[in-house]
Amino acid sequence: MSQPTLWLRCEKKEFERRAALSPSVAKKLIDAGFKIFVERDEQRIFDDSEYEKIGCELVENNSWPSAPTNIPIIGLKELPESTDPLPHTHIQFAHCYKQQAGWSAVLSRFHRGGGTLYDLEFLNDSNGRRVAAFGYHAGFAGAAAGALALASQRKGEKLGLLTPYENEDAMISSVKAVLGGSGKGVKALVIGALGRCGRGAVDLFKKIGLDDDDILKWDLEETAKGGPFSEILDVDIFVNCIYLSSQIPSFITRETIAAAGKTRRLSVVVDVSCDTTNPFNPIPIYSINTIFSEPTVPVEVGPGNPPLSVISIDHLPTLLPREASEQFSSDLLPSLLKFPERETAQTWTEAKALYEKKLKEAVVAEGL
Repeated sequence: MSQPTLWLRCEKKEFERRAALSPSVAKKLIDAGFKIFVERDEQRIFDDSEYEKIGCELVENNSWPSAPTNIPIIGLKELPESTDPLPHTHIQFAHCYKQQAGWSAVLSRFHRGGGTLYDLEFLNDSNGRRVAAFGYHAGFAGAAAGALALASQRKGEKLGLLTPYENEDAMISSVKAVLGGSGKGVKALVIGALGRCGRGAVDLFKKIGLDDDDILKWDLEETAKGGPFSEILDVDIFVNCIYLSSQIPSFITRETIAAAGKTRRLSVVVDVSCDTTNPFNPIPIYSINTIFSEPTVPVEVGPGNPPLSVISIDHLPTLLPREASEQFSSDLLPSLLKFPERETAQTWTEAKALYEKKLKEAVVAEGL
């Protein structure tokens, strides 16, 4: 049997410093008999030398298109926009299964190239639970960004460039400092509080000093009545951590914001879920993804009303790139060890079946 092989590509998304494989996980794969190619990448949080010294073979940056087509390509974020056919097998987050903007064009590249997509978002275990997710660090980092935006807004400023932190302690210290030493007195509401993402947001708020009573932890029970929810308007920071799978009533709308007028307390919305282009987005008060260099977008609130901004960065965990990458790739490892048996291993067969279903839908949408 040929040696199982993976090709870790570089990330081309600006400010993205995470990696789908950490050096420690790459070492475990090598010990299990895998061959690992790693593209050189100065942007990645892990130095090239960390991979080289554990036995990975370094290759040129962004050279995967010329790799043998029988070598699977693993990465995190979506590939740069292109019409080039994709003949390889790709393991990544593609953001094209929920009819996001441009979804069918992305999938059409696989159709024309004969490649296959295993979307990391849809790798599930036998209980239907995702085998690996960045949810906790997304919520943690999103809450931190929300607190930073609140501090800036209170000074009459707009939050500037966000840069990754070396570790969690550095992030907590930085956020507490801009809040005057503690987040005590800040009030926050987290929807999806019982999930991984929500737990991360709640933990950050606790660690920067919010009183437990000032952290409203909502989940299915609290949202069952259907929105919009006036309670969102009565906190400083609202963090959305839900996993959107179908249409639901909006949590907050431009109309509810306008109706609150000057009495509104809400200053910052952090949409960690980031379903910006999803037609069912439950936060229809903004229309763009924000980025690390411009992390907030203002909401039209009407003259004389207090400002309101939205953070809608779709790769928040890269604010803690080393810890997030280590956790994610460690969780992914057991499934990767089964990848050579992908024709029979449940996680991979189900992911491929979903890909084939979505590919058929894209072929129709694109008229291919």
